Amino acid sequence: MVNEHALTVSLEEFGLSKYEAQAYVALISKGTISASELAYYSEIPRTKIYPTLLKLENKKLAIISKSKPIMCTAIAPEDAFDGIIHEQINKVNAMNSLVSNLKKASEESRKTRGSEEKRYFHVGANNVLAQLQTMIDGSKSSIKIMADQWGFGLLAECKEQLLSVLRRNLEVKVLVSPSQICSEAYRIIPEGVEIRSSEITQNCFIFDEAELLMVNNDNGKGAIFSSTDILGANQEKIFSTIWKNAVKTKALADMTKTEAQEIYKIIKTVNELGLPYILNSSMISKKSENDLFKLLEKNGISLKSKSLDDIIEMIDAIIQITCSGHVNFEANTKNITVESKLNSGHSLPWVSILDGCLQKQGYKTRTVFQDNPSKGERVHIKISKS
Repeated sequence: MVNEHALTVSLEEFGLSKYEAQAYVALISKGTISASELAYYSEIPRTKIYPTLLKLENKKLAIISKSKPIMCTAIAPEDAFDGIIHEQINKVNAMNSLVSNLKKASEESRKTRGSEEKRYFHVGANNVLAQLQTMIDGSKSSIKIMADQWGFGLLAECKEQLLSVLRRNLEVKVLVSPSQICSEAYRIIPEGVEIRSSEITQNCFIFDEAELLMVNNDNGKGAIFSSTDILGANQEKIFSTIWKNAVKTKALADMTKTEAQEIYKIIKTVNELGLPYILNSSMISKKSENDLFKLLEKNGISLKSKSLDDIIEMIDAIIQITCSGHVNFEANTKNITVESKLNSGHSLPWVSILDGCLQKQGYKTRTVFQDNPSKGERVHIKISKS
């Protein structure tokens, strides 16, 4: 029997997103089925299935009917992947040449490091990429990276080396600037690399907590520092501090760059300005239920034009990022449940925003809060039309 999980992973290596790969494999297995059936068999959330189908159609991997219910069919593999196969053959040929060059660079690098007695040595701009690839490939336990747009683009050119260390179960953590969430470089980085976002202004690559490569994005030059240098220890502490407070990006991986940027801005605005805004509002107004909704509008984030499904999808991603939870919407009963694995009201700011959006769209809402110290918190929102 064909291993569908293995097929899905292989399709991801061919450039499909996780959801696209799951959907295509399910269509190949089940034949022509409805969109709702595809969501069930592929284990893709219902709110994600139609955007995923549109992406498959744009990539000429599936056909979507215009009738209701929507029916979908996979394009035959031999027709869908002929061009990709030839592209991969060309990549393999190019990779063989690259490996030979990397081997030479690696040997020269080892000789240089073996004879170097300075506290650090410089790497020319033309050799930084090869040096980075060599250091990634030679890592033994962990890789921690802080990268701005330039450095993240450099890292994206190390996909094969990253795949190699991930197969060895190395821990790879990357901090990037918000502008890089769901960028072209972001989508190249292999699944298994944990990416979080914060305001990053430097390019620093830490290997095995023992070796440090820093790259200047103004001129492309780099410098390597050994573990005996105090700079390495300081950078490790800086990374750990930023990582702890950085925004997780996994829940945004299948979104467009615009959607991901908007969600990041919402989280950043509420985290930085939410509490002082609510405290100030409570002093001048008796109606505080929509204060966070108003805060977002004042900071250029308008949710009025979005549909209920869009709002729920956004809040679901935010809850995953901030509370390790989910938002569940029952279309039949019009009930919404916000589940958070964290207690102490972590989900309440986002419930407040969701409640404000519902009221703006003309719904009446009633919320019920439940708190379980061992399981987290849950908020039920019952909605009805005014």
